Amino acid sequence: MRIDRLLYFLRFAKTRSLAHSLIGEGHVRRNGQRVMRCSQPVETGDILTFPAGEHVRVVEIMALPCRRGPPAEAHLCYRALDPQAQSAIAACESDQNKGTTLP
Repeated sequence: MRIDRLLYFLRFAKTRSLAHSLIGEGHVRRNGQRVMRCSQPVETGDILTFPAGEHVRVVEIMALPCRRGPPAEAHLCYRALDPQAQSAIAACESDQNKGTTLP
């Protein structure tokens, strides 16, 4: 299955064009390697890493979905490897500026 369709089917991207954008900007990794094209195939057992808000999602693909179903159905197809989403993309500016006052 194509990686852009997978991101859309598993509800990690609201639309397939948003999945294209994530991949095109180089934000998605498959098994540690940057995904360079939207048509790259994905198989069960692959590890995907991609941004989700202020955190990084790391998931293992357990099964390939046949359609974009309800969230409960989509969740059965992957396993979150970082369920608490403790992998921060970047430190928040407000955290960096705590304790400093502006004149």
